[in-house]
Amino acid sequence: MTKSSNARKEAFLSSIPTVSIETPDDKLTVKCKFNFAYMDFSQSAGQSFEEWDKNKLSQLLNKLHYYSKESLEFWTKQRIGAKNNNILEIYGSFPNKSDFKHPKHVPHQALWARFRLESSVRLVGFMLPIKYKQLKHPTTEIYFDCNTFYVVFLDANHKFYITNK
Repeated sequence: MTKSSNARKEAFLSSIPTVSIETPDDKLTVKCKFNFAYMDFSQSAGQSFEEWDKNKLSQLLNKLHYYSKESLEFWTKQRIGAKNNNILEIYGSFPNKSDFKHPKHVPHQALWARFRLESSVRLVGFMLPIKYKQLKHPTTEIYFDCNTFYVVFLDANHKFYITNK
């Protein structure tokens, strides 16, 4: 075997993944997921993807990439901003003071929440209560996922949960 074929062999062997989902330090099972199936673009308080410029969409994707590295529970404990708010704030029920209306296609069991993206920009959606973690859907017989954030609104102007200033 020539020296160059050994180099090619070594390069090939070094390119084969050695990581496993069963590796003790792999956190695949606890990383949160984002689902966009419940998006509601019909409300004037929110925006569509087309209404966000390239910079805002790039910031959104970078934040989703960053937030995906940890669990939803982790983000509820991380502080951000001058008022020491959480990156992920869980409201529970739909807020009384909101420029949005509760969409009919969102389950009544939803725990409404928001991710803070930049200054007044929010990603609004819901999570499933932890009590559903051990339950299977009656039709699909697949376990409910309580570590998924179901995005419903793009809120560039902080109109979902209105606070008095």
